[in-house]
Amino acid sequence: MTQYNIHSAKTHLSALIEKAALGQIFTIAKAGKPMVKVIPCLPQARNPQRIGFLKGQFKIPNDFDTMGQEEIIKMFEGSE
Repeated sequence: MTQYNIHSAKTHLSALIEKAALGQIFTIAKAGKPMVKVIPCLPQARNPQRIGFLKGQFKIPNDFDTMGQEEIIKMFEGSE
């Protein structure tokens, strides 16, 4: 594994980032002692979209649009 000192890492930061992005792992050292290990970030796995995951699990009644209509009208217009 390649090792760079802090001064060199600061000077060549853009090039080192490119190397890490391509998969090269290296360390950055201070006074010859390794301080950090630089590794590439792995692409995050996307969760599959969940649209339609309950399809077929339940049935919507035919009168869904008018369910409870009488009660709602009574609440707004008042009971007689």
